[in-house]
Amino acid sequence: MEHFWGVIPAGGSGTRLWPLSRRSSPKFLHDLTGSGHSLLQDTVTRLAPLTGQRLLVVTGVRHADAVREQLPDLPADQVLVEPSPRDSMPAIGLAAAVLERRDPDAVIGSFAADHVITDPEAFQSCIRDAVASAASGALVTLGIRPTYPATGFGYIKVGDPWPPGGAQRARLAEQFVEKPDRARAEGYVESGDYLWNAGMFVVRASVLLELLGTWHPELVRGLREIALEPTRLDEVWPSLTKISIDHAVAEPAADAGRVAVVPADFSWDDVGDFASLASLLEESPDGLRVLGPRSEVVSQDSTGLVAAHGGRTVVTLGVEGIVVVDTPDALLVTTRERVQDVKGIVATLQSSGREDLT
Repeated sequence: MEHFWGVIPAGGSGTRLWPLSRRSSPKFLHDLTGSGHSLLQDTVTRLAPLTGQRLLVVTGVRHADAVREQLPDLPADQVLVEPSPRDSMPAIGLAAAVLERRDPDAVIGSFAADHVITDPEAFQSCIRDAVASAASGALVTLGIRPTYPATGFGYIKVGDPWPPGGAQRARLAEQFVEKPDRARAEGYVESGDYLWNAGMFVVRASVLLELLGTWHPELVRGLREIALEPTRLDEVWPSLTKISIDHAVAEPAADAGRVAVVPADFSWDDVGDFASLASLLEESPDGLRVLGPRSEVVSQDSTGLVAAHGGRTVVTLGVEGIVVVDTPDALLVTTRERVQDVKGIVATLQSSGREDLT
């Protein structure tokens, strides 16, 4: 797969994981699984057998130095720096425009920097199938087989084999569906016709720009101008449409019959909140899951999650389903049932002028 390039959009702030994740230090820069490596480093390691050094990381000005520090072997010209956040389409599109010039036959695989995949060999097998399908001109996405009726993910409706009569495991992606309510999610899972949309895409760089040009020609022009003259980045970037790759390309391309989906059987988690994070950590005999030094947590008759990053001892006594996140400048205490509301706390801090904490 000499023309296959890994593209890693490394952005966002992970507000549901506050105060661990901040705008200045988002979740992809952290070790959230106890592996000893950040989520970004794990993503690069997972792709290495497929790409070698053929990687582009697209990140923001605020995080560029940290990305380079965590990936010291990555050449300087393989870190693309956005002047400001414009959502996923400009980020991935910029990588495609740059690679189109470097390698006209380039096939790109876009994979978020902050996801956890625990079976790298199964992941790599799916990518190989996706690259084979992308050769036919399809935009290919990986769909995760749902394990429960999640309402926090989008879904992909799966159709006939792609291409018709083909031997690959790819299927036609009939439709991208927004996050459903509980009843619809249960129906999706029960039908067996839907997969979770994990936001992973494989496509020839030229095909992605061709598809994008169908619905957003001005965006493609801007991206190609930057790729041709990188010194114009600061001038052109603010004029680019702020839009996700799902809305810009995936959804309309699916309606046009141009999207294939490879069903993925590997374990996947986007670490979207503290309940998700807790599920990735080993439960201790006393029923508590700990991120950070176990020696700094004393627990009795308690269950839940403690993230001990404040440099002090955290003690829990007689509490169930608790979430405690201790950092040097902020302490969060909540319950597993309220972890989705942490994002609102971040908004409250911002509106009250506590930008230093967010």
